[in-house]
Amino acid sequence: MPKLLTTSAALEQTSVVANNTMNRERGHTGVNSYARELGFDPLDELRGRAPAWLDLCSGEGRAMREAAALLPADAHLTAVDLVGPLVRLPLPPQMEEVTASVAAWTPSRAYDLITCVHGLHYVGDQLGLLARAASWLTPGGLLAAHFDPASIRRADGMSATRTTLRALRAAGFVYADHRLNLRGVRDVELPFRYVGADPEAGANYTGQPAVGSHYE
Repeated sequence: MPKLLTTSAALEQTSVVANNTMNRERGHTGVNSYARELGFDPLDELRGRAPAWLDLCSGEGRAMREAAALLPADAHLTAVDLVGPLVRLPLPPQMEEVTASVAAWTPSRAYDLITCVHGLHYVGDQLGLLARAASWLTPGGLLAAHFDPASIRRADGMSATRTTLRALRAAGFVYADHRLNLRGVRDVELPFRYVGADPEAGANYTGQPAVGSHYE
């Protein structure tokens, strides 16, 4: 019997999603940092005039706050998180914090860099978010996200890992070591229809409880 799945709205009320702490202490560089987790320094993608960075599932926004001090005054930095910072601090002048669901939020500008550091693990429609985020890039912009293909399941609960990776690669994504990268804005259409999420999927490769995303 197929498992009863949860809607996106209900999923965001669960303790697995609403109380996750993955990015609460992660900084810009160092041992526990975006640079280490992504495999590159975000500043390397933010050169030139008025660079723009969008961080999805940003937690406290610490990495972006630290990077802001090294960026020009005309940079535009947007941190989006379902819960938002637990401690509200004064923002750098280039930075805005948005408390919203990444499943519904849409930006009003394009970005040179879009990151989602271990955030997709807590999103119901992971593939839908990836497709939407691809359209938010500048022509040379980079989308970089952690991704667990084992979390993508068919509606009946069976694995959809191979078909998912095949479709993502056909759309231009590069996958390696649980990281997805996409270079340059594009319209992405993936051959899947989201049917719901499983907040009791258990721990993923990080060792933390994560969400299972089911598709037809």
